[in-house]
Amino acid sequence: MGCPSVWPVNRTDRLYAIVEDLRAISPRCRSARELALRFEVSPRTIERDIAALQQAGVPIYAEIGRRGGYALEKSMSLPPLNFTPAEAVAVAIALSRTDQQPFAADARSALRKLVAAMPGPEGERARQLATRVQILAEDKPDEGYTGSIGRVIEEALVKGVVLRMQYADVHGSLTRREVEPGAFVGGRTGSWYLVAWCRLRDAVRVFRFDRIAEAALTEERVPKRPIEAFGAEVPHMIARYPVLD
Repeated sequence: MGCPSVWPVNRTDRLYAIVEDLRAISPRCRSARELALRFEVSPRTIERDIAALQQAGVPIYAEIGRRGGYALEKSMSLPPLNFTPAEAVAVAIALSRTDQQPFAADARSALRKLVAAMPGPEGERARQLATRVQILAEDKPDEGYTGSIGRVIEEALVKGVVLRMQYADVHGSLTRREVEPGAFVGGRTGSWYLVAWCRLRDAVRVFRFDRIAEAALTEERVPKRPIEAFGAEVPHMIARYPVLD
C-alpha cells in the first residue's frame, strides 16, 4: 500500500514535514520513492532535501538494502507509548474534525507520532480497530477557518509577534490592521475568531476568520498581556480551554 500524499508545500515546509514524518516512524525508515509519493515531488528532489537536512545537522542516516531508506536518529523519536488500541482510536476520532480548526496540521502530525510510537502489534491493532469506525462527512463543511490565513495566524500566536492583516467589516469594507494576537475562540456555530489587541482601535477586538482577507507576520514581538484581558471581550460565548493534563 502506498503512502498517502499530502498537499503541495514550499521547500521550507517540505523539509520540516520530512523530518516530522521520519520522526513519526523512527526507528523505521522511509524510502526516497515513498517520500516522493507522499510529498508529490521526484525522488531526486527528496535526495536533495535529505542532503540539505544532513548538512544542517539533522541526524538522518541512510539504511542500505532492499527495504532500506532514510531514518531519523533514535534519540529524536518518541519512546514506546503504553496507549491501548482503543485509546489511540479515541484520539483519532477526536482529531477527525480538526481540518477547519487551529493547529490542524499539528494534530495530524501528533497522531502519526502517537501511533508510530506504540509497540508494533498494538499500533497494528489500533489501525485495524479504526477501520470499524466511520464518521459521516458534513454536506457543507465549515469554511470559517481559512487554511493559509489560519496557518499564518497560528504562527503569529506561537511566535508571539504582531500580525498585519486586512479585515472586512459586516458591510464588506476593508481596513488595514496591526494586531497583537491573544487567543483563538471557537463559536457555537463552528466559526472561529481571533481575539487580539487592535492597534487601530487601541482596544481588544474579535475578528472572524472568514472576514480576514489577508494576513502577514511581522518580526515585532507583542507585549505581554494577561489572557483574562482577551477573554472578557467575548461574554456571549461559552469559552473553555483544551485540557492537557
